[in-house]
Amino acid sequence: LPVALKEMAENLTQHLQKLNAPSFISKDDETIFDIINPHLIAEKLMENADQVFGGFGGAPKFPQTAAIIYLLRQFLFGKKESHLQQALLSLDKMMQGGIYDQIGGGFARYSTDEKWLAPHFEKMLYDNALLLMAYTEAYQLTKDKKYKVIILQTFQFLEREMMDKKGGFYSALDADSEGVEGKFYTWKKNEIEDILGNDASLFCQVYNVQENGNWENTNILWLPVALKEMAENLKITIDVLLEKLNICREKLLIERNKRIRPATDTKILSGWNALLIAAYCKASMALNDDILKKRAISTMEFLEKNCLDKNEDWLHAASENPRQSAFLDDQAYIIQAYILLQEMTGETKYLDKAKSLAEFVIVHFSDSDNCLFYFTPQMQNDILYRKIEIYDSATPSGNALMAQNLFYLSKIYDLKAWEERSMNMLQTIGKNILLHPLSFGNWALQVQAMIAGIPEIVITGAVSGEVRAEILQLYLPSRILQSALSPNDDFPMLKEKIFDKRNAMIYLCHNYSCEKPVKSAEQLFLLLKY
Repeated sequence: LPVALKEMAENLTQHLQKLNAPSFISKDDETIFDIINPHLIAEKLMENADQVFGGFGGAPKFPQTAAIIYLLRQFLFGKKESHLQQALLSLDKMMQGGIYDQIGGGFARYSTDEKWLAPHFEKMLYDNALLLMAYTEAYQLTKDKKYKVIILQTFQFLEREMMDKKGGFYSALDADSEGVEGKFYTWKKNEIEDILGNDASLFCQVYNVQENGNWENTNILWLPVALKEMAENLKITIDVLLEKLNICREKLLIERNKRIRPATDTKILSGWNALLIAAYCKASMALNDDILKKRAISTMEFLEKNCLDKNEDWLHAASENPRQSAFLDDQAYIIQAYILLQEMTGETKYLDKAKSLAEFVIVHFSDSDNCLFYFTPQMQNDILYRKIEIYDSATPSGNALMAQNLFYLSKIYDLKAWEERSMNMLQTIGKNILLHPLSFGNWALQVQAMIAGIPEIVITGAVSGEVRAEILQLYLPSRILQSALSPNDDFPMLKEKIFDKRNAMIYLCHNYSCEKPVKSAEQLFLLLKY
């Protein structure tokens, strides 16, 4: 019997390994840039777009942030209005919907209906991080203040309800409280009338609060009509309406906080926190917000203190027992966070940390048969087989982000092998990116960037920090950026540059070949010809 069981186990293991074999590898002889057109990817996304309520596909609806970001960037590069309209429609309908907590801020996991009215009320850290990045790019592109409001409200929610007192962020808030889904977030009309008094009528009109409820005999607060249009209907200014609603929301939040709260999943995951650090960095740069900048730095300091083991190897979670080594996606998100911290601060220590971690991933996660990476490190020996994950699921593909990271760092450190590996990773995925862009969104973003051209921007001189802040507010989503106060030949992009004590110099380069330096963000933007 033991022999038979052993044979069965071996057969099962072999079967699982065969199922995991990389059948997705492209066999195309042409390069990926010959077989994939960024405009066609956008049109493929548009085939699945809901052009009435935003998003992609029918219910249940998930945010699909990579697709939204892709369309925003494709509008920048290709100037097709429908791409911008669909991206903004999706963001607008989500922020008006019940999927967004209209009282406390923050987004739920997904909507159970096509209108974004009724969410699954669970709130995940990674969803909010990814959506923050999408709204930040929308703000940079449009400068519409409503997106800035959502960004700041969502950060306030995260810091109020999901932040550990030591500085990390928890994983999730449950959907249920007192055994009922959504009970913490929904309202009876009479409750609102008792709390708001004379302001209740206006509030109920704006947020679709009904006597018998708009969902399962209770009310989910949402905006069937955008606030700007509602203000016009009410014949008041948008500022007056916002002021009244803010007062009402504050009163309702105070009362809601007296309720029994949903349970909190207090795991602090290194990868999900790194995604949030990336969101903090991007928002801080776009809004020129020093408070968000400080939070990005302090959150990384928390991770370095609590998610590194005695050998300085990254862990999947803080304070977890037994301690689990970080997975590929954790490592990829941390590298991305380090890269963005460098852009935000100008401090090269973050680049060195990103490079060191990328070297670790190459050694411990590489598949000897192809250029992709395993999900688990080679030192983890308690699993039947090592899988390779390439699809975007609820979170970005670790392999896709490694392709982005390796390309970026290859330019920073002039590492041709890393650039070649990044390109080979894209080639390996091949036409899948065009055929299934919703499943390969982050791969698509890298292909889009490569074809549009990834500018290398170098800022030097005594006031480089001030000029960097101006440049970072521009919508330059695909770029490699480095700044320095003084020469540093350790970094190829900084070599042979002028360091003026009175003026900043801005260089626009491609493969280290640079145009004559300019002195303002506006001049740089003109050179880019977007």
